[in-house]
Amino acid sequence: MTREAWVVVDLGYGDAGKGATVDFLVRERAADLVVRFNGGAQAGHTVVLPDRRRHTFAQFGAGTFVPGVQTYLGPRFLLHPGGMAVEAAHLARQGVDDALERTRIDARALVISPFQQSAGRLRELLRGDAAHGTCGVGIGERVADAALPDAVLAGDLADPALLRERLVSQQARKREELAAAAQLGGRALPEWELLCDADAVERILESWQALAERLQVVSPEDARALLSGAEAIVCEGAQGVLLDQTWGFHPHTTWSDCTPAGALELLAGIEAPVFRLGVLRTYATRHGAGPFPTHDSRLDLTLREPHNPTGAWQGPFRCGALDAVALRYALEVCGGVDGLALTCLDRIPPTAAVCSGYRGGDPAAGFEADAAGVTRRLVPGEPEDLEARAALGRGLREVEPVSERVARGELCTWVDRELRTPIWIESRGPQAEDRNWTAPGRSSLPPLPHPSPCESTEEAS
Repeated sequence: MTREAWVVVDLGYGDAGKGATVDFLVRERAADLVVRFNGGAQAGHTVVLPDRRRHTFAQFGAGTFVPGVQTYLGPRFLLHPGGMAVEAAHLARQGVDDALERTRIDARALVISPFQQSAGRLRELLRGDAAHGTCGVGIGERVADAALPDAVLAGDLADPALLRERLVSQQARKREELAAAAQLGGRALPEWELLCDADAVERILESWQALAERLQVVSPEDARALLSGAEAIVCEGAQGVLLDQTWGFHPHTTWSDCTPAGALELLAGIEAPVFRLGVLRTYATRHGAGPFPTHDSRLDLTLREPHNPTGAWQGPFRCGALDAVALRYALEVCGGVDGLALTCLDRIPPTAAVCSGYRGGDPAAGFEADAAGVTRRLVPGEPEDLEARAALGRGLREVEPVSERVARGELCTWVDRELRTPIWIESRGPQAEDRNWTAPGRSSLPPLPHPSPCESTEEAS
């Protein structure tokens, strides 16, 4: 029987510190299984060890540095085989040479082909000034192809003949759909050339075969047994709730459910307490295009992050004041969380900028104001009404943040008051040892049957 399960979600636009939080939970709660329940190869969850080894996890669970911890990639995961091979090689150089052997992938998981990756990039270039923002990995293209007969699932990786047939079909279909891209030139040229390359299918098959020989694909029944037999589970969310495919501000969203819903579905029927943990930074960030009301270009310089540079496809990494309105919206569409993990307390100045409301915003577009005319709540609308979220997104480009400054030592109190959700974990650095439980978090947890791996560190801090 599973002792406990955690569901970790990012309440912002991503990059809040999910990877390091998952690594901390795996060590603290003696977890033996990390579940990736959404997203895929576009994730970038960085974990730093005390000896300064570092890895940015994309397609392995962020608990993989801990010996013996397994990863399960669920049915909604999007696998990029080439990217996984590169990541496994990097982990091996960091001293983890069995990451693939400790990974199980659901047979129903979606597989991204190089043709879908190139097609996604070409579509973004064809949008010109109306670009949505993309990581350039092919996530949206693969999800859009989900119901087509040439779509590839993880369970297909062991059948070279079937793969060849589907890849040939994909290449021809994408070439026809994107014929207009042949005239683009520049960055589009290598992507278009791949769609025209007669030898590409065989090269892809050869590279995929090497991965398929090591990656363990499991049936839904075997996946259920894996979940039921785990001692403790950490479900590692990808991206952020404000990018969610349903509740994000369209069209600048990801093709993934970033709420806890997918994890809770996998955990249904497993007898264990489930703790939902929302991760947020002490300041807001957004990597790529889309509305960002509290963006402050001065913070882009003072809070510069070497591991979050401007991406060729994703665009610039932007910083701004902590935004309680957006975070309240994220909590609402999540159905709430049990506790918060507040990261980057070491990175903010002695007084930090915060935003508790907006001036402006049309009530008809979902901006709900208080008696003073200040927007405190964004109204989500119905799940199927994407135009409601698009209207919110347009309005967020026009509002003016109601800002103030809060002393660093008072920030946790401010967050607790504004979000009405207790802070369980505070982080003052990139490593597991830099994270500590708060009293509400510690008192809410069942006791461990043995000393916590990080216990001595917490006492020292």
